[in-house]
Amino acid sequence: MKHSLKTGFSFGLTSGIITTLGLMVGLHSGTHSKLVVIGGILTIAIADAFSDALGIHVSEESENIHTNREIWEATISTFGAKFLFAITFVIPVLLLPLEIAIIVSILGGLNLLGIFSYYIAKEQKVKPWKIILEHLLIALVVIIITHYVGDWLGSMLG
Repeated sequence: MKHSLKTGFSFGLTSGIITTLGLMVGLHSGTHSKLVVIGGILTIAIADAFSDALGIHVSEESENIHTNREIWEATISTFGAKFLFAITFVIPVLLLPLEIAIIVSILGGLNLLGIFSYYIAKEQKVKPWKIILEHLLIALVVIIITHYVGDWLGSMLG
């Protein structure tokens, strides 16, 4: 896979999973509203995907080593991956009771992140468990913190 496409895909996948799970867990904890969680997912899928794509675009430009084509490939692949991975979390929320949808989303997202981390480790020829553990721990920290922030805000507002 071309470097520019790999950059965008890996950033979009990781950000799409971790950001969306964090938002979903926090909104669920604070509101217990399916509509609010779906609204949050759609917001992440659109606004944050554009924001991340622009961030990658500017980052790649600032390195001053990439062609215009490579910069745009990274930009578009970041947007596409972030949008795609974020929007997929709407499916369990639409089809399942919210509490179950959150659990399914966490398990699915962590599984996908673990698989991708394994792929990265194999490419780098390092022990997969280190990379997988590192990435999953970061995701779990985000999920735990956003859960408690949502609980805290929910108790203050409710």
